[in-house]
Amino acid sequence: MCLLALAWLADPDFPLVIAANRDEAHQRPSTPLQEWPDAPGVYGGRDLLEGGSWMALAESGRLAAVTNVREPLPATQPRSRGQLVREFLLGDSDANSSALQAVERGDGYRPFNLLLWDGRALAHATNRPRPARRLLESGVHGVSNGSLDAPWPKVRWAVDGMQRWIGTLTAGNTQPDVEPLFTVLASEQRAPFGKLPDTGVDLQTEHRLSAPFIRGEIYGTRTSTVVLVHRTGVATLIERSFGVDGASTDERRLTVRLRRV
Repeated sequence: MCLLALAWLADPDFPLVIAANRDEAHQRPSTPLQEWPDAPGVYGGRDLLEGGSWMALAESGRLAAVTNVREPLPATQPRSRGQLVREFLLGDSDANSSALQAVERGDGYRPFNLLLWDGRALAHATNRPRPARRLLESGVHGVSNGSLDAPWPKVRWAVDGMQRWIGTLTAGNTQPDVEPLFTVLASEQRAPFGKLPDTGVDLQTEHRLSAPFIRGEIYGTRTSTVVLVHRTGVATLIERSFGVDGASTDERRLTVRLRRV
């Protein structure tokens, strides 16, 4: 996952809303949104190379998502950050405790931003640039391949889009129109060169990666996902998949009844 905007306790009907893009090499094998065969009651995409996930939801009322932190040198840590998602969903520790555990074991994982929701609290953990964790306050937050809420242009665009969408919600509407969120995720607008972050890659690459949606033959946006968690405990997941050069390949929608919210 390389761009994620979330609304946490920003609307009385939808305590958690997520809009996210996963950017990855097109040749890396993965499965789309579905129930995991080896973990009934867990729903999300799956990385077939390491067995983890970039974002998934469990019927037990737990959700986890991860983004990488971009560094100029290849990561040497042995464990995939996607395993943190899997471990939380299959575990029973609360979000805050799990975030602390992730930070304490952070040196063993590739650079990560980790978001953990246990139905009551939403926690963030990271091992870059230094180990840190926090419980998120209510509001709209965003993260890409840097720090949580870093003012990167595409993070700001995603957060602004989420805030506008939250402002359109009306009481009692259990199936709001999510197309505006997908429109934000589909934007190929690039940031001005003077507004680019410095993550150690060359300027042209930084510019190409500054768009919310990345189109490319080798690397690009593989999925756009919207997650809505209603106060009644019904979660809706919509995922759109893309292939080489941004070609649309699939769309999936699941409704999951959570046991604990």
